[in-house]
Amino acid sequence: MKWSELGAERCSVARTVSVIGDRWTLLVLRDCFLGVRRFEAFQERLGISRPMLADRLRRLVEAGVLARKQYEQAPARYEYRLTRKGLDLHPVIMAIVHWGDLHMAGRRGRPLLHRHERCGRLFDPVTVCSECGEPLHAREVSVEPGPGA
Repeated sequence: MKWSELGAERCSVARTVSVIGDRWTLLVLRDCFLGVRRFEAFQERLGISRPMLADRLRRLVEAGVLARKQYEQAPARYEYRLTRKGLDLHPVIMAIVHWGDLHMAGRRGRPLLHRHERCGRLFDPVTVCSECGEPLHAREVSVEPGPGA
């Protein structure tokens, strides 16, 4: 399967990977959730080439994940803000963070801690059933064909 064909697959994972499935895109999204909005700030934090960063931002805008907003006229400068579609990727990013915290953090521990602003407590992200609220575990989930199959 070619990279350019992933978006046409009937698999939701493949279609999602077609939008966010490379390292630079995931790191751009991480920085978006950390409040980074401007091209120069992304470039400084990531150490990515200007053409590569411009390409990743363009693709995220085209996919509706980011919106590009002009903040300066001369020269024209833009910032990139998460759209509703982009904000819906937060659980995905948090799941990746959690996996990294569990398996890649090393002896010094987690590089960042996450606090729930409503209750004020530090937390670990968990996936729960939308119907009963119980935590989901891989061996307790089955699949069946849906209307898009």
